Amino acid sequence: MHDHDVARARRAFLKTGLTLAGTIALPGAVACATRDMTQIEPTARIAPAPLVSARVVRPELLRNALAALNRHGARIAQRDQIAIADFTAGSDQARFHLVDLISGRSQSLLVAHGSGSDPAHTGYVERFSNDFGSNASSEGAFVTADYYVGKHGRSQRLMGLDPTNCNALGRAIVVHSAWYANPDMIRTHGVLGRSQGCFAVGEDDLDRVFANLGPGRMIYSAKV
Repeated sequence: MHDHDVARARRAFLKTGLTLAGTIALPGAVACATRDMTQIEPTARIAPAPLVSARVVRPELLRNALAALNRHGARIAQRDQIAIADFTAGSDQARFHLVDLISGRSQSLLVAHGSGSDPAHTGYVERFSNDFGSNASSEGAFVTADYYVGKHGRSQRLMGLDPTNCNALGRAIVVHSAWYANPDMIRTHGVLGRSQGCFAVGEDDLDRVFANLGPGRMIYSAKV
């Protein structure tokens, strides 16, 4: 997609009026991501329907994401769809937005943040870090790379495009699924568990994420 195509898509997208997402506020706390699954009371996992709407992404965050897409355009091969992680919202909210820039529609899913970004496990990102060993989420634009099977099962590598996340590949910041990012964590504990800085989504959501992104697309992470 050329720059004039992106501009046209952006105008069409903004016209749809993407605004504030709804919230799912539940109190409580949950143990860290390293907690043994056997320590959690079993509960039936229900795969939620995606929030498909034309009103989910906050305008300021969307503008920042589109600016990042244009800024890094030469390094992002596929510019028809992006993902936006809205880390202003808590982990009990569907804050990982899969956005189709052509149609202006989006799907919103749960996503966990890094334990180093939320040491007290409040469910909210307090800080970002690009440092090795920080176990924190990083802010900025990422480009999706290849798929592989690792310690978290099927995963997708990411390359950081900004000074704030340029260590992403070396830190093994990836997209993967995790039990602690499933919706039953919110029903039971009020918040999701925490990753080591990766974008961890629910086990039933990984196929949807991979199908909508694929290699060569942008993920934008921010707290605005």
